[in-house]
Amino acid sequence: MRILLLAFLLGLPLLAQDAKAPTVGIAAEISQLVLPGPELKVKVLEDRHDPMVLRIKAVFPHGDAFRYDLVYYGLEPGKYDLREYLERKDASSTADLPAIPVEVRPILVPGLPVEPRVLQPRAVEGPGGYRALLIGIGVLWALGLIWILASRRRKQAVAAASVERPKSLADHLAPRVEKALAGELPTAGMAELERMLLLFWRRRLGLSDMRAAVAMGVLRQHAEAGPLLEQLELWLHRPGTSGEVDVAALLAPYRETSAESFLREVEEAQAS
Repeated sequence: MRILLLAFLLGLPLLAQDAKAPTVGIAAEISQLVLPGPELKVKVLEDRHDPMVLRIKAVFPHGDAFRYDLVYYGLEPGKYDLREYLERKDASSTADLPAIPVEVRPILVPGLPVEPRVLQPRAVEGPGGYRALLIGIGVLWALGLIWILASRRRKQAVAAASVERPKSLADHLAPRVEKALAGELPTAGMAELERMLLLFWRRRLGLSDMRAAVAMGVLRQHAEAGPLLEQLELWLHRPGTSGEVDVAALLAPYRETSAESFLREVEEAQAS
């Protein structure tokens, strides 16, 4: 029986490694992972710029060992051993733990060109005579119709804007923040919220060329970006310990930004 248990434990790292590797910022889960020895907990990170985030979702007794559900996501691509982020609750040694290798894939495909290909001009034969006159009249008529329709839509848009205030980024984020405060936002939702905030502030503060982990450390110290990011980290890693939270104050820096324009930026970032 012990031989079978040992073989099962040694095979667990291979199971974790064979799972489809997540991309940067996407949460992944390892379920029912049996690890030997006393109960484990996640280490308190001394380096706030560490590119790996690990959380123990659930733990169950399993004979002389324990069975764990782990949730993790990486801020930088690479290969990691989750064993390095665990420690015993009783402070005993973790030397008997097997490796827990995982991989985080980059968002961009290796070798993908980052600049569009330059289009070469081509000579086009143009129509002439009576045919050209008819085409010109048709183009002018179409342009006039487009101008009339655009003017009408512009007037309708101005009238609608005067009646209804455009939705701000704070309005867009508020439901997610309130769910996180109530403990109802899943880990994937928190990871998505953190990615949105990171994209927003990196573009606003000119940190796009900085590594994600380094940029996150800078933003945590920023007077406007820091409060919501720090609060999100508490909800993610220490749920139930945030105390009273002023949601309106956390969302104040995002009230002057249009939700529509920001979501368009997110789509452009994902498309690139």
